[in-house]
Amino acid sequence: MKIRKELWFGFILMAAILIPTFIFLPAPWNMSGGQLGLFMLCLVVVAIMLGFPTAFTLMGMGVIFAFLAYRFQAPVPEAWRQTLMLMVQRAYAVMTNDVLISIPLFVFMGYLVERAALIEKLFKSLHLAIGRIPGSLAVATLITCAVFATATGIIGAVVTLMGLLALPAMLRARYDIKLSAGVITAGGTLGILIPPSVLLILYGATASVSVVQLYAGAFFPGLMLAGLYVGYVIVRAWLNPSLAPKPPPEEAHVDLPEWAENLPGGRHRLAIPAMVAALRADHPGISSGRLLGQIGIGLIPAVMILIPLLLLHDVSTSVTVIDTGGLSEIGAEVEQAEEAEGGLAEPPGEALAEPQTEGLQAPPGSEPEEPTGATAPPSEAAAAAASAASAAATSTRVPAPLWFWGVVAAGLAILAVNYALFTVERFQIFKFLLGSFFPLSALILSVLGSIIFGWATPTEAAAMGATGGMVLAAAYGKLSYRVVKESVYLTAKTTAMVCWLFVGSSIFAAAFALLGGQEIIETWVLSLNMTPIQFMLLAQFIIFILGWPLEWTEIIVIFMPIFLPLLGHFNVDPLFFGLLVAMNLQTAFLSPPVAMAAFYLKGVAPPHVTLNQIFGGMMPFMAIQVLALFILYMFPDIGLWLPRVLYGN
Repeated sequence: MKIRKELWFGFILMAAILIPTFIFLPAPWNMSGGQLGLFMLCLVVVAIMLGFPTAFTLMGMGVIFAFLAYRFQAPVPEAWRQTLMLMVQRAYAVMTNDVLISIPLFVFMGYLVERAALIEKLFKSLHLAIGRIPGSLAVATLITCAVFATATGIIGAVVTLMGLLALPAMLRARYDIKLSAGVITAGGTLGILIPPSVLLILYGATASVSVVQLYAGAFFPGLMLAGLYVGYVIVRAWLNPSLAPKPPPEEAHVDLPEWAENLPGGRHRLAIPAMVAALRADHPGISSGRLLGQIGIGLIPAVMILIPLLLLHDVSTSVTVIDTGGLSEIGAEVEQAEEAEGGLAEPPGEALAEPQTEGLQAPPGSEPEEPTGATAPPSEAAAAAASAASAAATSTRVPAPLWFWGVVAAGLAILAVNYALFTVERFQIFKFLLGSFFPLSALILSVLGSIIFGWATPTEAAAMGATGGMVLAAAYGKLSYRVVKESVYLTAKTTAMVCWLFVGSSIFAAAFALLGGQEIIETWVLSLNMTPIQFMLLAQFIIFILGWPLEWTEIIVIFMPIFLPLLGHFNVDPLFFGLLVAMNLQTAFLSPPVAMAAFYLKGVAPPHVTLNQIFGGMMPFMAIQVLALFILYMFPDIGLWLPRVLYGN
């Protein structure tokens, strides 16, 4: 009987873990609680590598070892009853976690966007728009992956769909197989880091960190990593054009509508002047209403740049100035008036402190009761002072700062370059982008913007995104009973996996704590007398190594509860640690032997594309991930600046 290679690998791994465990630890029946916890951790890793379901492995091991903790380590009556109560309590705690509600809604939004055929249109329009850039097909693939990953956050869906769309196109253009495979697999993993990421939701629920702040912190690191990918592809294609040849002319050809073909000057004339000339000449065959509508579409880039510049000008030049001299005169007049009345003047804008009385006080924010006795009427001079003080604080205009004019110059330069290249052909490409890129971008920005700026909770924003996904699918004529049924089924399947995984990890973590395994690890780490930098390097190195045999879900739910209690001792911000972990865990999908992105792509790739070629193409992008991790660690403000500006911490 022939044994599969995966089983051989599992047996070897099991021997590599269990043999040292039995050498350095006593027999299981002679182990202390902490040693039993470490033994349980080793058994879980081996069981997962042998192919057992992660969630139920965690639950089973947790229940068995929780019973051992209750029965032998700290004997209590009815150990089975205590164990079952622990299992129910941990499952109920997961069910009542409001943060996890956003997971099925974000997943549902992603599946609807996938079935609305927006991604195919987006890929084709991006390829046409950036056709002059070296490696344009690969760059368009990366940008499409980034946008799709932002919309769905499901790595398997992104890699599979782009493997069906982009890989055949790159192979037809004679792209290098390794480069093509690396671009698709690396771009697909961006969904781990770029919000709305399911990983960030799970980490936030595990570490009790605000998901809103995690989303804000992951925004710029995600853009930085995507930019590094694009820069690498462009430089490599420029240095070695044989790796990414220019696409054939027939794939770069754009079919023009009949009215555009009738414009004087052909497809290579500038679009706006050609349409204006046709409008003034009353060109036969082209209605004035159609021309005015097309001119309005052509002016959209100018509107998109000029309106934000005007709003930025209002913000940067409007300040509030308080006339201190006038306030001094007002204060002097009030003081004279109060002295004449025989009382003390109340400072403008400041309430008099109420005398403290014994007994219970009204809660803050409650309205005070009406006094029963007669009171003196409020001073007319004090009221006049308050109104005069508010009038003295006036809004005035100041010259715009220098940085504003720099932004204006950059915006005008972009507009000038755009309209200098805005031929009739490129105008048609822009319309393709309006029908694919901008609707999806508007949906993504509205969801993320409402979360980051505090207008909605992640759950509310996810509900808005799911509704927006249905609207987009309906707008493109793809919303049908079959599409909704498939999306709901896949959403339920993915959500059940994530939630059962979270239940299993919660039971496992409780059993691990009962046995004292966490205490042993903390004692060992603290005995090393490491600096915070050394601890961070060790933690990220362990996570990087764990990414080889395990997926990110197992690492988050099994090993994060081990690291998190140590962060306070080393003064490490859990938010920053989560950003590093999210970027580090992308290697879990690109590192053999369990690089799931490679297997997703292999499942839809042509037969001549081998798994070794896919692994070889992923290696440079894995090195880029390590470089991005180093940059984020050296310059933490890349991830912490936006949360600090928006939330003040």
